[in-house]
Amino acid sequence: MIHTEASSIHSVVLHAVGNKHNEEPLTLAHLPLSISESVNEMLRTYFFSSFKENETFHFYHEEEITQNKVYESASVIFDNPEALYHQSLVLAKHLYDQCKHPKIKAGELYTVFIKDCVWEGELVDAVGLFKAETKDAFLKVHQQGDNFVIESDKGININKLDKGCLIFNTERERGYVVAVVDNTNKGLEAQYWMDDFLGVQQRKDIFYDTQTALNLCKDFVKNKLPEQFEVNRAEQVEILNKSVRFFKENENFDMQEFAKEVMVQPEVIESFHSFKEEFETEEGIEVKERFPISENAVKKQTKNFRSVIKLDKNFHIYVHGNPHLIKKGFDEESGMNFYQVFFKEEL
Repeated sequence: MIHTEASSIHSVVLHAVGNKHNEEPLTLAHLPLSISESVNEMLRTYFFSSFKENETFHFYHEEEITQNKVYESASVIFDNPEALYHQSLVLAKHLYDQCKHPKIKAGELYTVFIKDCVWEGELVDAVGLFKAETKDAFLKVHQQGDNFVIESDKGININKLDKGCLIFNTERERGYVVAVVDNTNKGLEAQYWMDDFLGVQQRKDIFYDTQTALNLCKDFVKNKLPEQFEVNRAEQVEILNKSVRFFKENENFDMQEFAKEVMVQPEVIESFHSFKEEFETEEGIEVKERFPISENAVKKQTKNFRSVIKLDKNFHIYVHGNPHLIKKGFDEESGMNFYQVFFKEEL
């Protein structure tokens, strides 16, 4: 778990990074920011409030980890916090060089040294990298004599961090523990923050293990199960619901227990285990047989588990319980499919 309640912002450097592809400038500050106590508290809200999930990453490089520029700059800062300003220049130039897509927004890059964060019960320092890309409109009201004046302006919403990265000074030899936020880019241009600039990969921890097992189950039920067995959409939804319940009701995952409880039928269980081997080979990953379940990973992943049957653009059927109370048929007269839904009373 990430805890920043007792942490303190030690120093901040701010640079303006334009879009290099669009020939926008890179404007570098000459000194760190001078920050009042009230602004410091607002920055804490802005920097830290978006880091809510437990999904974490580590730096990597195809050849050698020390060739990852953000990893190297963070290491220099951890060894000597007074090097923050110089390394902020290195990081701003590195980010500017990665702005090669025309849709990447210009913005301000904050490089921050943070004291006394808590990661998994360990007190550690951190380096924060935060980029502000969007400005919200707001109104300013002030009094002039007996009257009031209202003006419009634009500024940063401290509750909406666009891009962020917290690098914790732990597991250095493995590429540090890194938490990442990207709330603005979803297309190809999104790759520049995590892949091109930071160069991070997901850490293999209980969040990763839980996420991977849930993806395995979803892919099996959605793709493999209907190929090998006669199952309708309602039955698929019920298996997905049972999968979610298993992860929510258990503290630890056991592959054999999961298959027995969720898949039930021996031939389906055998197919599931065979698909697991295919899944691991195709994805190049290992799905562990046993691990502690991450509650946050379950909350995040199960948002993608649809418990709804969409019928053309007319109806949605939400399936939460017994799949035997909904039956699919075909009406020859109209040439259309139909579902029968059985119930005792309307609620």
